[in-house]
Amino acid sequence: MADYNRPMHKESILGCGWLGLPLAKRLIELGYAVKGSTTSKQGLDLLARSGVEPYQIDIGLLTDNIRRFLESPTLIIDIPTSNLSSFQKLLSHIDSSAVEKVLFVSSTSVYKEVNRVITEKDGLESPDSPWTIVEMLFRASPVFQTTIVRFGGLLGFDRNPARFYPPDKSIPAPESRVNMIHRDDCVSIIERILERDIWGETFNCCADNHPTKREFYAKAAKETKLKAPIFDEKDRSGYKIISNAKVKRCLDFEFAHDLI
Repeated sequence: MADYNRPMHKESILGCGWLGLPLAKRLIELGYAVKGSTTSKQGLDLLARSGVEPYQIDIGLLTDNIRRFLESPTLIIDIPTSNLSSFQKLLSHIDSSAVEKVLFVSSTSVYKEVNRVITEKDGLESPDSPWTIVEMLFRASPVFQTTIVRFGGLLGFDRNPARFYPPDKSIPAPESRVNMIHRDDCVSIIERILERDIWGETFNCCADNHPTKREFYAKAAKETKLKAPIFDEKDRSGYKIISNAKVKRCLDFEFAHDLI
C-alpha cells in the first residue's frame, strides 16, 4: 500500500480520467505524492492501484472530503465541465485551503472563428464561451496563482480521429483547419510547467501543423483502413489556427506528435 504521508512534492489532480490519470502516473514516477479524484466509487480502486491517494469528488455536490483533498500546495483541475455555479462553489473551498497554485485545463474553443492565426495576446476569446468565464474566475482570485493551458482537440490512444464522426455523417467545413494535440504532449506540457514553476500564464497548446479537415480525417481513415469520410462541401464555415509559439518559447518545449 502506498504511503501518502511520505515527504515529497504534493499535487492534487481534480479529475483523473482520460488525461488526468496518465498525468498522475507520470508525476508519481517523478517522485510526487498525488491525490486524485474520480466521480465514481468504481474509480477509487483504479486510482489506489495506480499509487494515487483516491477521493470521490463531484464539484456539483461537494462534501467534506474536499477539504483534505485540497491540502496540497498545487491543484490541477482537469474536469469535463464548464458549469459556472459548480466552479464558484469549488473556488470558495480553494480560497480557504492550502492551495497556492492552480493549473487549470481549458480549451482552445474559447476563441472565435476569425480565419487567421490566434495567439494568447490577441484578445479574441469569445465572451459567451463558458470556458472564458470560468478562466476569468480563477485569474481573479487574490489567494492563489493560476496558469491556464488551453488544449486543442485531444487525440491519441483510444481517441482515434477516424472514429470522431459516424460513417453516415458528413464532416462540416472540410477546408477549415484543425487544432489538435496528442495526450502525451499534454502530459509533458503540464510536467514542464510544474518543473519550471511557471504561474500566472496562459498557454495555447496544439500540435505544430494544422491540416485541413479534409486532409486530416482522410488520412486518419486511410491509416485505420476505414471507409473514406464524407464531407459537407457546401459548408464554408470559419476557422482558426491556434499558435503554439508561446508554449514552445516559454517552456523550451518541442511537440512529439504531428498531425500529418
